[in-house]
Amino acid sequence: MSNIYEVWENSGRTYGADRVHQQLRRDGIRVGRKRVERLMAGQGWQGAFLRRGWRGGSTRQDPRATPAPDLVNRQFTAAAPNRLWVADATRIPTGEGVFWVAAVRDAFSNRIVGWKAATAATPNSSSAPWSTASGPATCVTRS
Repeated sequence: MSNIYEVWENSGRTYGADRVHQQLRRDGIRVGRKRVERLMAGQGWQGAFLRRGWRGGSTRQDPRATPAPDLVNRQFTAAAPNRLWVADATRIPTGEGVFWVAAVRDAFSNRIVGWKAATAATPNSSSAPWSTASGPATCVTRS
């Protein structure tokens, strides 16, 4: 029991039963995986859930909202630079909270033409300016 706690504590309380079991095996301690699971559950010890994602996701859709028009008909390629930019926002969990990164990519060259990082997913946040390369006024943007 103390070996299980020691491995779990040394991992920063992030290892689950599978990883604790693997570490115990590497340390030469013969114990069953289900026994490690049972003992950890009995003590209320559990690992971090970062690999499996978030239950329910981070997007909350309004079922009454009208979807945005598909201006490119799901064709995410371009014949020339600066004709089509695509954007994406990613939620990154960290030990200190959630971190958001948004990027805009040129569909022709696959190069990042703009990005922003922030601690909140607000569309007009002024906490950090966009780092951008300027594009033509006729560029179609689809996120």
